[in-house]
Amino acid sequence: MNHLIGGISSGGRALPEIDGQPFIVQRSQGAWLWGNDGKQYVDTAMGFGATMLGHAAPRVLAPVIQALQRGPMPSFAHDLETEAACSLVSHTGPLSQVIFLNTGSEAVHLACRTARTATGRSRIVRFAASYDGWFDEVAFGNAGSSEAQMPASATRPERDGMLLLRYNDFTDVDRLFHEYPDIAAVIIEPVLANAGCIEPMTGYLKHLSDKAHEQGALVILDEVLMGFRLHAGLTGHLLGVDADLATVGKAIGSGVPVAALLGKPEIMQLFEDKRIVRAGTYSGNPPACAAVVATLEQLRQHDYLPLLRSGNQLRSDIIRAFADEGLPLSSSGYGSVFTLWPSDKAPADYAQAAAIANARWSLDLHVALREQHVMTMPFAFGRIYLTFAHDEAAMQALLKGYKAAAGKLAATAT
Repeated sequence: MNHLIGGISSGGRALPEIDGQPFIVQRSQGAWLWGNDGKQYVDTAMGFGATMLGHAAPRVLAPVIQALQRGPMPSFAHDLETEAACSLVSHTGPLSQVIFLNTGSEAVHLACRTARTATGRSRIVRFAASYDGWFDEVAFGNAGSSEAQMPASATRPERDGMLLLRYNDFTDVDRLFHEYPDIAAVIIEPVLANAGCIEPMTGYLKHLSDKAHEQGALVILDEVLMGFRLHAGLTGHLLGVDADLATVGKAIGSGVPVAALLGKPEIMQLFEDKRIVRAGTYSGNPPACAAVVATLEQLRQHDYLPLLRSGNQLRSDIIRAFADEGLPLSSSGYGSVFTLWPSDKAPADYAQAAAIANARWSLDLHVALREQHVMTMPFAFGRIYLTFAHDEAAMQALLKGYKAAAGKLAATAT
């Protein structure tokens, strides 16, 4: 009897069996995984974006181990917590106050609580098909749900004070604030990553954040996935968003579980005044804070531009390889995180993404790549994550694998 439900604790991390055999990771290092089948794979899931430095980065592991040895859970304040906060806010501009948490879902939950207290309003807005965590309230309207479709003529979906907004739709922004004058906050996932790395249209995010502020609503940047992925800071800041609060996680800890809520001082003062409840036994624990300090120190030293250029070149090379086999392919996203689509043109919004997404194609591609020792997400809307650990050998292995997979898919299609 398998006592672990589904063989894994998070359903989104499950991989399909091949020839009746499950895939179990034995070890991960840099850009590579070693499986229970004795084979080595170049990885593109990378902890679902939980590292920019590669698996088991030595210069992160060493201080984390030291923190564990000194005591992983001292209950009370410790120096690493303050050091980690100082390190983090050196990258986040006016968002200069920090509360550490354990998961991105917790951080978003606390951000919503903060916005409601700060404004005295109850409604929160999020993008249809975005992903802001798995708690009930923000799981409403995730990609793949009927609510996420949001046809223009339909009534705006709402549940438990959560409203949905169509991503990249300027008109829908204006209509939203005309319909609802009592919005507490808008959650902005700057790139619709979990719906296939759909990029924001020029000026869209600034239009939304400006409109929210005009109407007295706060702006929450959900940077759990995109934070520190395009530069050593928040993606929303690159794209013109004036945020009041932000949630971060994943890349700030290099695979060690950690998240944080960031905010402007005048809003975070609500915590100092004890007007907002916060708790969490493990929040800001020493190993997590040691990981933040070590990770950010290294990300400050890295040049993102070569990684982004290399990733964009890989995207182009993969598309060309499929074209050589007579197969349509396009991509959306950026050099360090992108999605491939079985179409000549990448989607510009979720409606287009849902129409293009093909679960069977995504699974077939995953299986073909696993045969070439390349590990990918096996589902539609999956992403390819590239990190500073993806050196020339890893990139060549990826391209070789995709070329072979394209040939197999073409042969199967005929």
